[in-house]
Amino acid sequence: MIRINEIKLLLDENECELTKKAAKILKIKENEIKKLTIFKKSVDARKKDNIQFIYAVDVVLDNEKQVFKKLNNSKIQIAEPYVYKLPENKRKSNLRPVVVGFGPAGMFAGLILALSGLKPIIIERGKAVEDRQKDVNLFWEKKELNPESNVQFGEGGAGTFSDGKLTTGIKSPYIHKILEELYEAGAPEEILYSSKPHIGTDQLAIVVKNIRKKIISLGGEVRLECKLEKLISANGFIHGITYSHNGKNIDIETDSVILAIGHSARDTVEMLYNSGIKIIQKPFSVGARIEHPQSLINKAQYGKFANHKALGAADYKLSCHKLHERGAYTFCMCPGGTVVAAASEKGGVVVNGMSELARDGENANSALLVGIEPENFPSEHPLAGIYYQREIEQKAFKIAGSNYNAPAQLVGDFLNGKLSKSLGNVKPTCPTGVTLCDLTECLPNAVSETMKSAIVEMNKKLEGFSLYDAVLTAPETRSSSPVRILRDDFLQCSVNGVYPCGEGAGYAGGIISAANDGIKCAHAVLEDEHDY
Repeated sequence: MIRINEIKLLLDENECELTKKAAKILKIKENEIKKLTIFKKSVDARKKDNIQFIYAVDVVLDNEKQVFKKLNNSKIQIAEPYVYKLPENKRKSNLRPVVVGFGPAGMFAGLILALSGLKPIIIERGKAVEDRQKDVNLFWEKKELNPESNVQFGEGGAGTFSDGKLTTGIKSPYIHKILEELYEAGAPEEILYSSKPHIGTDQLAIVVKNIRKKIISLGGEVRLECKLEKLISANGFIHGITYSHNGKNIDIETDSVILAIGHSARDTVEMLYNSGIKIIQKPFSVGARIEHPQSLINKAQYGKFANHKALGAADYKLSCHKLHERGAYTFCMCPGGTVVAAASEKGGVVVNGMSELARDGENANSALLVGIEPENFPSEHPLAGIYYQREIEQKAFKIAGSNYNAPAQLVGDFLNGKLSKSLGNVKPTCPTGVTLCDLTECLPNAVSETMKSAIVEMNKKLEGFSLYDAVLTAPETRSSSPVRILRDDFLQCSVNGVYPCGEGAGYAGGIISAANDGIKCAHAVLEDEHDY
């Protein structure tokens, strides 16, 4: 097929025009195009008075090579359709592999193993997504936290209660496979070509459930409400695991375990560390959610086209470097979304963000984060970052009233070092409620000072970012794992046959990169020829 890059459409032009424009570029008649598919779609908003959509399209012709030879255009190339191929199964073992965790990493590791005929056993400490939603709602409405079923734990992982963002900075041949599987499971078709694909938390539950059903249809098992308690190993090799379910411990014999535990399974990380698994400190980030009116963001990004139906809710991505010897950046921006109460431990407050597919809420929110390096940790203990996170979350819990309200402050008051006495025009969306506080009482001083400078600098890039009435809700502590479970070139840790995977192991950040790491670890299992 022939790929044509940089086809432009005005906001009011219909995508049917793509065929006409492609034919003109290729210097052929429209009816010679047998098939046209959108490969990539993005918004060019650099000129606020002339916002356009930019497309890359794939065209199928009968005589592609001849047509291509006649053209001298750098925007045109011959492209091969992507086809994912399962690696050869070189395993000598007849034991079923085990996957721990059913977030994006565990889900795709399990799916690839199931597609390969290995009938994996997947255990997940949390509940099925529909039951998990009930527990989350109970926490948001009545502040009754279930430590085993919440925004962090359960089928689909932490990403289920997010924007379902599928953007990533990694380059991998497996990304298209991930998107295809998500689409097949119920995600909107636009994720296959959008430059900023997202599913939306309302659709993610459907997608997650359908992937679970596919794994089961292929002979795999997904055992929910099953928590990893112990790795069974001897002489440096894995021989099985022990998990708990309904108060009983159950053993599984296996020689391959993919650990996709997620970034919030602190008790599991402690168990692994106490078992002798090699774990090191890793940088992570701390900050708060910043909420603005979505209308402000739309105007700042799209100017006079702010309310154009073809554009939808605008987003942003901002960063600043070398502020107080640190960097600051926005993360997981949720257009038309809400701030999420995301605690997983009693006595702690955590916030995140999410938005539905329509992104039609009144507010926009994003994490505003500051990097924390291991040298900033309270000690050299490998798990010091975890303890540091917990300390911040517990401080936030206390200053906000010890009732799971989240501490909040107006941006203007935060910048001026004043306690907010009342909310302004921006109404916070955190479902458990907020308590107006001095955020510097729970955030590390270096983080607070860097955030203040960053807000001022980011306002130069996005007008209105420092809006006085904008609301900061804290703390955002779970954007990434503060530990890394070491693994070798074969993706195994210090116990042979154990594959640390995804965000919780310190090798991913976000749905796509976690799913990608899950596929890599599944391939490593398939390619392991050792007979343990």
